[in-house]
Amino acid sequence: MPEHAPPFPVLGTMPGTLMETLGITITEATPERVVATMPVTPAHHQPYGILHGGASVALAETVASFGSSVSVDLGRRHPVGLEINANHVRPVRDGVLTAVGTPVHKGRSTQIWSVEIRDDSGRLVCVSRCTLALVEARAWDGGRPAAQAPGNEGASD
Repeated sequence: MPEHAPPFPVLGTMPGTLMETLGITITEATPERVVATMPVTPAHHQPYGILHGGASVALAETVASFGSSVSVDLGRRHPVGLEINANHVRPVRDGVLTAVGTPVHKGRSTQIWSVEIRDDSGRLVCVSRCTLALVEARAWDGGRPAAQAPGNEGASD
C-alpha cells in the first residue's frame, strides 16, 4: 500500500458522482484486486430493455481507477482513464453485477487493468481492459487543470 492514503473513502460509493448515479459500490480495494457491485435496473437499460454497454464500461473503469488509486502515491500521481475496451458477452435485464479487476501492468506512467463483470449466477457479462495514465498530481487541482486553478491564472504546462 502506498504511503499516502487516497483522499476519499476507498470502500462504498462516492456521493455526487457517476458511482452514486449508477449505484456502484466498491466492496474490496487492494493494489492487486478491486471488487465492486452495481445493480441493474431500468435506469441502466438501453432502449431494448437490457443493460446498456456504457454502464458496464463505467463500472469497469471505476474498478480500474480505484485499483490504480490504491496502488500509487496520490500525492505525486493521479490515475486518469486513457483507453478502455469492453466485450459484452451476455445481456442482463436485472439483478446485481459484480466486477473484479486485477492489474496486468503497473508501470511508472501507465497501468493496465483487466476487469471481468459477472451476473448474479456468476456468468460472464463483460470483459474489459482499461489503460490508465498516471499524471503528475501538481497538474490537477480540484478536477481542474493547474492553469485554471485559483492562483495559477496564466500558468501553462
